Amino acid sequence: MSTSIVVTEATILNPTKGPTLPFAPVQYDRQYADTLNNILRQYFNTIDNYTAQLRLGSVYTFANLPTAANAGVGARAFVTDSSVSTFGTTVAGGGAIKVPVYSDGTNWKVG
Repeated sequence: MSTSIVVTEATILNPTKGPTLPFAPVQYDRQYADTLNNILRQYFNTIDNYTAQLRLGSVYTFANLPTAANAGVGARAFVTDSSVSTFGTTVAGGGAIKVPVYSDGTNWKVG
């Protein structure tokens, strides 16, 4: 199982900044090409890592949801076995309704 963070108002994601690329020489230079490729590889790896953090939440059964307090206000997830579907109500398990949920810091709410 892969781990991911839940993006909330308390989560700080540092935006990426484009690399400063070296000027190309007039004639082909293998060392320049290698350096440029390494800079671009690092930059794209940084972008991949950054975008991987932007997941809006994970899919859970009600019993496996983390506590709303631990997830934090604004955390989002998806429940596959809810027994309620009314927006803003506290989610409860034991049903067959699939709903998105958010944490208010105390409870998971449908929404």
